[in-house]
Amino acid sequence: MTTVDYRNLLDFSGKVALVSGASRGIGEAIAHGLAANGAHVIVSSRRLESCEKVAADIKAQGGEASARACHQGNMQDIETLFDEIEREYGKLDVLVNCGGTSPYYGPIDETPESAFDKTFEVNLKGPFFMSSRAIALMRSSGGGAIVNVASINGMTPGALRGVYSMTKAAMISMTKAFAKECGVDGVRVNAIAPGLVQTRLAAALTEDEEMLKGYLDRFAIKRVGQPADMVAGTLFLASDAAGFTTGITLTMDAGVTI
Repeated sequence: MTTVDYRNLLDFSGKVALVSGASRGIGEAIAHGLAANGAHVIVSSRRLESCEKVAADIKAQGGEASARACHQGNMQDIETLFDEIEREYGKLDVLVNCGGTSPYYGPIDETPESAFDKTFEVNLKGPFFMSSRAIALMRSSGGGAIVNVASINGMTPGALRGVYSMTKAAMISMTKAFAKECGVDGVRVNAIAPGLVQTRLAAALTEDEEMLKGYLDRFAIKRVGQPADMVAGTLFLASDAAGFTTGITLTMDAGVTI
């Protein structure tokens, strides 16, 4: 029987982790979680000032972090970010694709073309090419882990969130495709599927009391999720504890999809 140190399964000491969409919400919570367990976290999102604030908070709590601006819907931003990571660190151990957008809330057949394009660029094209660049770095240094932040709307489309739901369904499929092809390189690719979590993106749902009550009536756990609720599952999938796990989507939704 292989000897395993069960005390350090979530230890990220010496590892470099990039978290996109880390300036607030779920991404910010995941960045704090990785840093608290030893990783040097690269905090990334569109606005550098917001990233610098999160990185400063992590450092104030004894962690290691740096800030990088990257609009993940912009290919040049992605290329610049990964070029900088390669020059400065020479490797990448963990990528968490958490950035996302939902600019349109309404009937699917009335979706403006601009909203369609933006949703796909940020929610799918960006994570796809960030994963592609990450895998090249991980392959050269012996492997790594990618965790995509999808949504339960990728399993069952959310009402009036059709295009957003489509991108999350595609992200779940993308997770499986990368996992199937890149396991041979020592790269594991998994996803989490949050349910209703208290974030700016979900404000249209959580701030409407009548609508919120309707959701909670269907939940097994009768509360809205918090960004911190998404951290432990992400850390597991990114860690050596999940060394035999790839291509899965871990649902964390208070039981609404049961």
